[in-house]
Order: sequence, then structure tokens, then C-alpha cells
Amino acid sequence: MWKLVSVLLISLLSVNLLAQDAGLLIKNRADPWVYRAAADSYYFTASVPEFDRIELRHSSSIKGLAKAKTKVIWRKKDKGPMSANIWAPEIHQIDGSWYIYFAAGKAEEPFHIRTYVLKNSAADPLQGQWQELGPLNTGWDSFNLDATHFVHKGQHYLVWAQQDKKQSYNSALWIAKMRSATELELPATLLTEPTLDWEVLGHKVNEGPAVLIKNGKIWLAYSASATDHRYAMGLLTASVDADLLKTESWTKAPRPVFFTNDSLKRFGPGHNSFVLAEDGVTDLMLYHARDYKEIQGNPLQDGNRHTRVRPLYWTAQGQLDFAQDKPD
Repeated sequence: MWKLVSVLLISLLSVNLLAQDAGLLIKNRADPWVYRAAADSYYFTASVPEFDRIELRHSSSIKGLAKAKTKVIWRKKDKGPMSANIWAPEIHQIDGSWYIYFAAGKAEEPFHIRTYVLKNSAADPLQGQWQELGPLNTGWDSFNLDATHFVHKGQHYLVWAQQDKKQSYNSALWIAKMRSATELELPATLLTEPTLDWEVLGHKVNEGPAVLIKNGKIWLAYSASATDHRYAMGLLTASVDADLLKTESWTKAPRPVFFTNDSLKRFGPGHNSFVLAEDGVTDLMLYHARDYKEIQGNPLQDGNRHTRVRPLYWTAQGQLDFAQDKPD
């Protein structure tokens, strides 16, 4: 009898642990980005803990990315531009070529962070050669990172995070139309600055934009505050018929939409990407988070931000619901 009870308890515990871990996709990968090239073709890249290289992997499914072979497609320089803090790469296919936008500093000035671009004209970005195209001109020279690309009504847009000219905060979000994958129509439009209480904890930050277009709206998620347990996600929305280059076209949620949940051991979730699942219907969100709160030293040096995945939810009125209290 006791043996049977023990077996049942172990089984229940195992099921519970599996359920808690269901959303864990790739360990030690922050700032996850996934690109759906086809219903059975997904490319993944992210920040590595060493901040010294850009990796790329491919799978026919989202879950398959966890065990997919990783290829290093670029390494940092020894000195000068692109020689330190290789952060948040994103891969996009634009006009038949592949582009990776990423942030990098200098070995001599690690936080002289700017956005740089790589290009690959091969049909498969895991093949061919990646060409360095240099820095992206955003209109003024200051700390900038986290560039993301999207297309709406045939127009290409870029959204990124950048410090203001007065250096009154770490970063705000900006948007511009694109003339090409490497040239913006300037000047850029300001979308959101870190002004809310939850956006200025530790650092004054709006960063990590990601765009989803659905139900007549453009949903733009972003992340804010320091990269510890206070890191959280906010949301901007605009009508699909609005002028996206007008700040007033965008509505900012007053409170975070996805944030630390102690009971789920989800600490500091953020820097997400959106992607469509293999079924062509289900919207998914990849994001990073830690499974513990206390960090020794600088949070950026703690490499235990893991890539997780969860479905998105929609209300009967078509509103996006991040289901803050639901597990992955």
C-alpha cells in the first residue's frame, strides 16, 4: 500500500515539475528573437551570456529550436566598434536578403552601444557569407539598441531604443519608415519615453520593442526598468489605419502587462518576440526570464535569463491578454 502511495506521489510530483517547466525553451539565452520563414521553418537568435558572438539556429518547429544545431555566424572584433557587449540580434528577411540588426559597444568603451547591420544574400542564412554593413544611422549619435523591423500596408518600418540628446534617461522608443534595410527616412518619431513609475526602477528604460498586427490594431510590446526582477513589459497600441509616424496615434498602457510572478518563479520577464505557431493560427510569445530573484552583482553579468515560450490570449472583444497569472 505505502509503495503504491509513494509511486503515485512521485508521479504527481513529476507531472507538476514538467508542467512548471513546459515553457522553458532554451537555457541561458536572453533577448530571444524568432523569425518564421514558413509554416515549417523557424530561425532563432538571441544574446549569449558571453556577449561575444551571434548564433543562429533553425528548426521546422518552435519546440525543435531547443535541440537544433547552433551555428556561430559572426564574432566580435578585438577592438574598436563591435568589440564588446554584442546584444539582442534580430534576423529579418527584407527584399530577398537576410539582415541581422544587433547592438555592440567597444572594448575600450563597453557601453558605447550602437546598432550595426549584417547582410547575407544566400537563400539559407545558415549558408553563404555574412557581410558587415556598419552602423545604422538613426539621426543622431547616442546610445541605441534593439532595432526591430515590421511591414504594414507594404511600408517597411524600424522601431528601436535610443537615448535622448539631453541624456535625461537611458532609452526611449523611436519609429521611422525605411528607404531600404539600411537607410531610414528621418527624422524619427518618438513613441514612448520612460516616465511611468514602473519604467524607471533602477534605470530609466524603454527598450526591446516587438510588433504584432492583429484584430485591427498594431500591438507594440516593450520592456522597461533594470534587468533584474523589476524588468517588465509594457504595451503600445495603434489602429491599423492610423499614421504610425504620429506620436498621438499610439496609446500607452498605464501599467505593465507582463511582469514578475513569484508564485510561478518568473522573475524579470521581458524583451520578447512574437511569432505564429506551426498551425498558422496560434500566436506565441518568446521572452526571457530568470527562475530566481536574488542576483549577485550586476544583473547583466548573470547569464541565467532563459528563453521561454507561451501562447497569447485574446478576449472576446479582440484585446490582447498576456495572462499574467497563467503559467507558460
